[in-house]
Amino acid sequence: MDKIGTYEFMAEPFHCDFSQRLFMGHLGNHLLNAADFHSTDRGFGMKYLLSIKRSWVLSRLAIEMDEMPLMYTKFNVETWVESAMRYFTSRNFRVVDGHGKVYGYGRSIWAMIDTESRQPTDIYAIDNGAINNWIVKDKDCPIDKGGRVKMGDDVELVRTIDTYYNDVDINGHINSVKYIEHVLDLWDLTWYREHRIKRLEIAYVAEAHLGDRLSFYREMTAENEYCIRICKDGDVEVCRSKVTFV
Repeated sequence: MDKIGTYEFMAEPFHCDFSQRLFMGHLGNHLLNAADFHSTDRGFGMKYLLSIKRSWVLSRLAIEMDEMPLMYTKFNVETWVESAMRYFTSRNFRVVDGHGKVYGYGRSIWAMIDTESRQPTDIYAIDNGAINNWIVKDKDCPIDKGGRVKMGDDVELVRTIDTYYNDVDINGHINSVKYIEHVLDLWDLTWYREHRIKRLEIAYVAEAHLGDRLSFYREMTAENEYCIRICKDGDVEVCRSKVTFV
């Protein structure tokens, strides 16, 4: 089996926005599904991990796109493991059509947790560190890894929302992609008619659960660049994001 997994998706019409291009949130779902397909095929996917009270949780994600796939377009998500350590592993993505046209790239960092204690657990304990057999060091992912999203103290509270059933994933906490969708909802349709998302970064700090109220704080840090801090219960930070538009 190849170390790099390739999975076909389609920009389904009801997963596209007013411009007839794929929503960033749905692209995020496709990347995460590709990650699970890849890991499941190679023996360390969610189905097996949940049977031994383990799970992958997303720690960081960066997506940088030159273009989003148009409605009905079929495209591939390529994914591979770039590196692994005891508690974290990095996984990359390339979004490309069947003719070699590259739409963009993604970078992610994952932790493995014990589903009972909710604490990080040893990745190398799974099948005697078999994840090392799948590391790819010579495939380029030419986007910035990103760093800590820095924000000041004097930031604008844009919105506070409640969380419901559809916000919760199989790990029992607020779905990683739901955060992305809520962040991108901070701008209205008029903005998106004149701007395109070039790059999105998100870093997850703590878990939020059904019923938590999420507050979104936004700061403009450069031209067409915004940083967002999401807190629950008013001041408990759960994640940060940075969005760059063109």
